[in-house]
Amino acid sequence: MSGTFSVADSVQLAVVERSGFIESRHAGSAVVLSPEGEVVRTLGDVATPVFPRSALKPFQAVAVMTSGVTLRGEDAAIAMASHSGTAAHVALVEGLLARAGIPESSLGCPPALPVDRAARDELVRRDAPKRRAYMTCSGKHAAMLLACAANEWPLDGYLDPEHPLQKRILDVLERLTGERPAATAIDGCGAPVHAVSLTGLARGVHKITTAQAGSPFALYRESAALTAAAREHGWAVAGPGQPDTVAIERLGVFAKFGAEGVMIMSAPDGTTTTVKVLDGSNRASTIIGLRLLAAAGALDDAAIDEMQTELDLWIMGGDRRVGEIRATV
Repeated sequence: MSGTFSVADSVQLAVVERSGFIESRHAGSAVVLSPEGEVVRTLGDVATPVFPRSALKPFQAVAVMTSGVTLRGEDAAIAMASHSGTAAHVALVEGLLARAGIPESSLGCPPALPVDRAARDELVRRDAPKRRAYMTCSGKHAAMLLACAANEWPLDGYLDPEHPLQKRILDVLERLTGERPAATAIDGCGAPVHAVSLTGLARGVHKITTAQAGSPFALYRESAALTAAAREHGWAVAGPGQPDTVAIERLGVFAKFGAEGVMIMSAPDGTTTTVKVLDGSNRASTIIGLRLLAAAGALDDAAIDEMQTELDLWIMGGDRRVGEIRATV
């Protein structure tokens, strides 16, 4: 059976330290690109394909934005979001659907409760039902439906890999990464997800985040608009206290996690990194990405230290901090 890289082809990326004892170790692979897009550092196997999971969302959003759908500001940010389901997030999703009179029932993502604790608790107290709009990927799905409406593609079946929308997304992914996906599967939200190497993923992210608004090519103009939206509206990309939002708001990085230990990041100067934690845990992926950017000279370690408390990486012993999850890159 095909799959991602092996344990033998991984390196240690982070450890969990409790009272001075290394309790657990996170292994994986990562690649770092220079501001000019050249590979400057590799850790482990960066050639074997991985599923980016939700780290694919920027590519999906760019595909929508180059398919006749104008998304700017918060609307662009929610299109690439793994949002936490606050009222503000849901309002953006509803606003996208309302543009073309698309009912919430057309969303192909499953009904869910919000990830945000306060929003979820409020719904539980009211015994309110799950909704598709609360699901963390609903912004992406709403944007996809808008592209279908704009192009008179059928709304039904928009998640089928053979649907014109999904073929458009695949074309954009191939153009930006320079790779033909090695495999296609179904993501947790029901959309297709494509396997590319960490190096290809990094090259695609670098192209998106260093694109110029004045480019003669729509692919890069829309990439620039998406990048600006994510950095300006970090709250919409994830939510209060969520690692992506914290990294965006505190350090100005373009950050997007993907399930199963994936992280993509680009610093303001264009230095870019992609990470895959092999055991699938996302608890260390943000700090690994940030420290890789710092090691490349793109971020300040002291600034990362200052905001690290917000990432909830402390190991507790009763009500005391007795250790931390820390990157070893």
